Amino acid sequence: MPFKPPKKKTWQIAGRLSHFKHAFPDDEACLSLLSEHKWKTGFVCLKCGGTNYCRGKSPMSRRCTKCKTEESATAHTVFHRCKIPLVKAFEIAFLVCNVTDISSYEMSRQLDMRHMTCYNFQKKVQACMNGEKRDPVFESLQTEVNKRVNKL
Repeated sequence: MPFKPPKKKTWQIAGRLSHFKHAFPDDEACLSLLSEHKWKTGFVCLKCGGTNYCRGKSPMSRRCTKCKTEESATAHTVFHRCKIPLVKAFEIAFLVCNVTDISSYEMSRQLDMRHMTCYNFQKKVQACMNGEKRDPVFESLQTEVNKRVNKL
């Protein structure tokens, strides 16, 4: 049975979000943490299996020195092809993982985003949490985000 966090009131959600925004102020902080967790056991090219890399063109991406394939930190994670800013995607994931039964309407009010944007990404995160889509990076990332936010 999946972990169910306790229900929170609106003012408690806003307080948690302010802690979150302090811990992750911009996309760079989120991307840095994501790349750290994605490649914590080392880089392995998905195309050729090479382990040597150099810095890629985009921030926090890596380019295989053998086949020259570039892989971003968001590739093959829940954040892959995410059209919203990464910090907003992290906020949605944080709320979905830490607030039981938060509606996408409440999330859109708290984050000042369109309802359907919140709804679609909420479903993507819930699929990872329920085991429908396996994302080991997301699992380790979730615990690290909670540690950093609760530290404040």
